[in-house]
Amino acid sequence: MTQATHKPIASNVDIINARVPGYQDLQMLLVNHEGVIEQILPMGTVFKRIPPPDLQTWDVAGDWISLGGVDLQINGALGLAFTELTPDNAAMLPKISQYLWDAGVDAYLPTLVTTSIENIQRSLAIIADFAARSTTGAKILGVHLEGPFLNYGKRGAHPAEYLLPLTIEEVKRVLGNYASIVKIITLAPELDPGGEVIAYLRSLDITVSLGHSQATADQAQQAFDLGATMVTHAFNAMPPLHHREPGLLGAAITNPNVMCGLIADGQHVAPTMLKILLRATQELFLVSDALAPLGLPDGIYPWDSRHIEVKNGTARLLDGTLTGTTLPLFVGVQNLLKWGICDLERAIALATNAPRKAMNLPVISPGQPANLLRWHWDETTKELTWQRL
Repeated sequence: MTQATHKPIASNVDIINARVPGYQDLQMLLVNHEGVIEQILPMGTVFKRIPPPDLQTWDVAGDWISLGGVDLQINGALGLAFTELTPDNAAMLPKISQYLWDAGVDAYLPTLVTTSIENIQRSLAIIADFAARSTTGAKILGVHLEGPFLNYGKRGAHPAEYLLPLTIEEVKRVLGNYASIVKIITLAPELDPGGEVIAYLRSLDITVSLGHSQATADQAQQAFDLGATMVTHAFNAMPPLHHREPGLLGAAITNPNVMCGLIADGQHVAPTMLKILLRATQELFLVSDALAPLGLPDGIYPWDSRHIEVKNGTARLLDGTLTGTTLPLFVGVQNLLKWGICDLERAIALATNAPRKAMNLPVISPGQPANLLRWHWDETTKELTWQRL
């Protein structure tokens, strides 16, 4: 997978013979002098306009054109975990944002895993300050809190000593003065049988994602009825699908109002199960779930008070517990194609359009800034490459 430097698209460009996720047949994208997509039209459309004198025409010869990726679950990069942000290392944030931009990601949600309230609030404060000032690199959309309101039995690598009861009082204590920067909270709904917390979080415009949970299908459905709209890393840290007890995941994939995040690294979920999931529902989006060593070579790295070993992009505690991956988001796109799980259009959309839909953001369409990627599939080598335009 190729990477590219941060260069904005030229203005007054007609991109022709393009395939665009969500559009049929070949399209032309008209980008105006402000670098904004003005129109997306089928090739051959007859329209009247006075072309600007500096108009350029780029023929992409049937390649796919998309917006950049959006990563809604990423725990760190370049050696820094977002839970370990301090004033001393905050200068890493612009480097991480630039690294992600160079990896094709337009926007992301720094994800804070279960840790102390002090660590959470310190990281929230630093991220909020940086997000308000940043003008280059991948944009921070907000923060994803993955915990600390998780089921002990499905905590995975989350440290048990920092798990908290799921009550409005505890949520207020965790959020402190930083509720506005938090956009997603992953929680186990069975910890709040009355559902008061979900209603409270929705009143703050925070998206509720179910995960690290033992919830039954009925408990999950109650949470969805109360306003939960996501599932965190489908299949992982939840009961498996069962023909007599469909569980949280079964309730999610049969609900058209719920979108499931998916890690396509081949370790978190077997390719066969990925194929089943993609056949069962359209409401999916890819996440990297990448840990701090993203962008660094394999090896042993500190992880809170413990250590993880990274081999071939997969991170595990030294006891073998799976903690995450260190593979970029677009490796998941490549894997879906390599494994024959879906076609190219859907694979690209799962990393670009779908996470935007999950966050109620515009997908590729007129009026959007033309931060565009060109994807090329080589039929001979069966390799997918991309570049920023």
